[in-house]
Amino acid sequence: MKKNLVKIFQYVFFLGLGIAIIFYMYNALSPAERTEMWTAIKGVRLWIILPIFIVGFLSHFFRALRWRLLLEPLRIHPGIVNTTLAVLIGYVANLVLPRAGEVAKCTILAKYEKVPADKMVGTILAERAFDVLCLLIIIVLACVVQAHIIGTYAHEQLLKIVEKRNVFLGLLVIMAAGIIATVLIYRRHKETKVGKFIKGMSHGVSSIIHMKKRWGFIGYTFLIWLMYLLQVYLGFLGLPATDHLSMLAALVVLIFGSIGMISTQGGIGAYPFLVAHILSYYQINPGSAQAFGWVAWAVQTGIIVILGAVSIVMLPLFNRKRYAQSPVDIK
Repeated sequence: MKKNLVKIFQYVFFLGLGIAIIFYMYNALSPAERTEMWTAIKGVRLWIILPIFIVGFLSHFFRALRWRLLLEPLRIHPGIVNTTLAVLIGYVANLVLPRAGEVAKCTILAKYEKVPADKMVGTILAERAFDVLCLLIIIVLACVVQAHIIGTYAHEQLLKIVEKRNVFLGLLVIMAAGIIATVLIYRRHKETKVGKFIKGMSHGVSSIIHMKKRWGFIGYTFLIWLMYLLQVYLGFLGLPATDHLSMLAALVVLIFGSIGMISTQGGIGAYPFLVAHILSYYQINPGSAQAFGWVAWAVQTGIIVILGAVSIVMLPLFNRKRYAQSPVDIK
């Protein structure tokens, strides 16, 4: 019961935060900027949606291939189709409930590939940890190649922090207290189901260390982030106001968009807000910047919904046909 209440609270909180950001963004625009935003949205070059859709699918496909490599040390060898469909359904589940996708894709793969779900949970944690590392590397790279933009942004944010140092220090104290409390709780409950579950997940994390195909894993990771980058750049080409921006600008927008996607439920509100905010440093007018943020978010979310819905339909059909043709079933 408590677990369900926590999930409901998370959903309501992050969704509410996203909606609040939407109202803030819209009200912050002047009437002229609102007109500019709607004009920019209406002027989107629709032909660009197809290549963005293809690139979006490839990012999910490469993620599925990378996940299969993580599962190999655990002696789990799922099929490419089932793994891809499970990953796509997982993304849709994340739109409904925070972090529900990780559980969903493990459960789905366990059901259709007849493999243990608990062993796969650790690999999800390993993927997350590695993606966070990649994001940090990309941030450092962006700071080097777009120093004039990142430097200006960082300088302005530091000035704001200094002006509100009491609030900043309060947040640091709360974060520190949360970390200490988590460590103490884990130490006291090592032998409980929760403690054993956390310990069990560590075996999945170690799968990266024992992976034989490390370079394949790194290669797929590079391709995943390259597809993310191409999505942003192709998005630039979709609007007249942003079609002059470079791939380096797309790299910076990718960073802010990634942070936005994990800040609220499905990135609603936060993604357009952060993307529009950083685009202002590239001299994009507020109306056009918000238009790009909303269009980019809507297209990415649409890709997830469409591919996820197709996967939900395809998964049982594919496996029904697969098992019907399997010689094992005949025996």
